[in-house]
Amino acid sequence: MNRLKIADTISTVTNPPIICIPLFLIMSIVLSFEGGQFNISKFIVLELISLVFSSLLPMAIIVFWAKKLGTDKDISNRTDRFVPLIVGIVSYFIGFLTSLILNAHNFLTILLLCYAVNTFIVMLITLKWKISVHTTGLSGPVGALILLLGPFGAIFGILYPVLIWSRVLLKKHTLSQAICGAVQGFFLTIFEMYLFVEVLHLPVGDILSLSTATLFILAIILTPIILGFLSYVHIKNAKTIFYLAEAALLVLFLAFTPLDVFLIFVLVSLTSVLISYFAGSDFVWNEVLTG
Repeated sequence: MNRLKIADTISTVTNPPIICIPLFLIMSIVLSFEGGQFNISKFIVLELISLVFSSLLPMAIIVFWAKKLGTDKDISNRTDRFVPLIVGIVSYFIGFLTSLILNAHNFLTILLLCYAVNTFIVMLITLKWKISVHTTGLSGPVGALILLLGPFGAIFGILYPVLIWSRVLLKKHTLSQAICGAVQGFFLTIFEMYLFVEVLHLPVGDILSLSTATLFILAIILTPIILGFLSYVHIKNAKTIFYLAEAALLVLFLAFTPLDVFLIFVLVSLTSVLISYFAGSDFVWNEVLTG
């Protein structure tokens, strides 16, 4: 299988309505435990709400709209994306109301509201700039899993540099669009979760602190950001600068963050470097590391 086919497969399985299925399944399982016992009825309710409003309805409109316009499955034209985004906002908001009315679980309720708000923000950005919906769609549920599961949720952050490569290689997004999609998605999700808990008075139980969640997000995004910056500035000795920056970050993370945050930084950094070498000259990160 050549690189283009691998990138296309990655892009397909990480399409926001599709990647939501396994990630929301994990959330539904975790949220269904009460007093150490698994509540199957609660799981069914949580999973159905998640599946219908975060996946099936958004996926249906994407397929319908792409077929109606005769465009690709990613709806690559920026101006063609507004209808699916609006339907997504409505779907997530109805999911929020459904979860709220059924008292399914406050964590899911607030997360679906975050999805509605974040999709609205993406729509506003799309008026002027084609920010990556794929990387935003990955960062939302991964950010939620970080709050819920800490390092076990953050492990999914290794998909971030892989997805950046996929979207850029397929020429669906520029490097900056792919990187920024997840950066805004991660931070909006965790900050909004804490904000809506307070504003709506909907306690979500024991979740990760905002400060620790922020450290996990920094561990995920910093190496791709550094590689992205060096890719754009085209300075001499970029490879040396990259490894010096990585060494400095390794020391800082080891000295000032919990060990699990440090390990996530190492995993994502290694993934970023490996995908750069695997990508070859078709991907600009490779030029940074081999130039």
